[in-house]
Amino acid sequence: MNTNIPTHAAPRTTADWQAADAAHFLHPFTDFQALARKGSRIITRAHDVYLWDSEGHQLFDAMSGLWCVNVGYGQEALVDAATQQMRQLPFYNSFFQTTTPPAVELAELLAQISPPGFQHVFFANSGSEGNDTVVRMVRRYWDLQGQPERQVIIGRWNGYHGSTMAGASLGGMKYMHAQGGLPIPGIDHIDQPYWIEHGRGMDREAFGLKAARWLEDKILEIGADKVAAFIGEPVQGAGGVIVPPASYWPEIQRICDRYGILLVSDEVITGFGRTGNWFGCQTMGTRPDLITFAKGVTSGYVPLGGVLVGERVAKALIEQGGEFEHGYTYSGHPVACAVALANIRLIRQLGLVEHVREDVGPYLAQQFEALRAHPLIGDTQTCGLMGAMLLCKDKAGPDGAPVAFDASLEVGMLCRGHCFANGLVMRAVGDRMIIAPPLVITRAQIDELMGLIRRCLDLTLADLRQRGAL
Repeated sequence: MNTNIPTHAAPRTTADWQAADAAHFLHPFTDFQALARKGSRIITRAHDVYLWDSEGHQLFDAMSGLWCVNVGYGQEALVDAATQQMRQLPFYNSFFQTTTPPAVELAELLAQISPPGFQHVFFANSGSEGNDTVVRMVRRYWDLQGQPERQVIIGRWNGYHGSTMAGASLGGMKYMHAQGGLPIPGIDHIDQPYWIEHGRGMDREAFGLKAARWLEDKILEIGADKVAAFIGEPVQGAGGVIVPPASYWPEIQRICDRYGILLVSDEVITGFGRTGNWFGCQTMGTRPDLITFAKGVTSGYVPLGGVLVGERVAKALIEQGGEFEHGYTYSGHPVACAVALANIRLIRQLGLVEHVREDVGPYLAQQFEALRAHPLIGDTQTCGLMGAMLLCKDKAGPDGAPVAFDASLEVGMLCRGHCFANGLVMRAVGDRMIIAPPLVITRAQIDELMGLIRRCLDLTLADLRQRGAL
């Protein structure tokens, strides 16, 4: 036992925190040596849409933490819910024919706000675990239908469904597949509906139909009797806020219906108001069989995730299934469920879904459209409170599409550096700069955000000109 752990009677400095972090904390998706050399950014407090670091610098959090702090920071209703539940019942499991009131109440409330046909929920702790659950549940469903050969689940390249073995396999991040022998068997992929990458020279809506029909091509290649499900994010989040053409998702639905395969909507990012509806499938007009959720269900205040289970699958599991051999110690954790209840009630009380759909979502779209005039911006996309702008060398090449910078310039990372230095959290995915601010954001705060974005774009432009890249 280590008895030499310092008590730190004096407040730790930023350097102290960085040294301890480098010595002990292995961060996710991180080059550990590079981070130790640079030193972590130490975030110490937050309120509304703002963060403060250990040096006292304010940051506008345009990423909602990690796509999750939908109701903003500092909501006492969520803190009170956690505190009260911890005092009354801090934990009990949902194994052994046992439940707790918060888990039951949350399941009821989720059934109320979900699309028609969703009356059941399976709780997990994260989106990754939710998507692991999807794999088990989809394959169990087809076993119960007497079609155990239906094993293959189709995802999309550059889609993201988590970083567990099954979640990372469902996703199409090739750099993740390069580590750990992924994907696991029974997972296949089609290309993403990204017009700039695959649709140059085509009308965008015609491209949307073409991209959707890649699913049909894959089903026929594998054999329809072998395909269990298709999984996709309504809007690709970690892939760069890629909003598909309006023609895409209705055609995906038609194809799933034609071949009888299950449709899984990964709503870890797009759920709980992010797109201007409670769930992104409602925005896109699909009727999924399963919906994965996490993040916004508690606004990130405590971990919680799960799967909303539609009638088709729930009926089979309940009426035919026997025991479903899957679950987690913390499935339906009472504190997490209590916080989720408070969070969803607060979203309703503040009218945040309508706020996004009718007010700040359209306003953000208008402001992003205006960004197209900036010399660096070749394309913008928004959906509710998700937005992306493409940094490019030339707005229109011979095929009408933006001309990319040489990848070695890492222009997105250059821009991100200017963002952090100027009080803005904006994420870079390649040369796509993306945002997903808290749903409580106001029009005045969007104006503030756009001022920060323009400043960082101008600084990036000046940098590139100085380097001779433009």
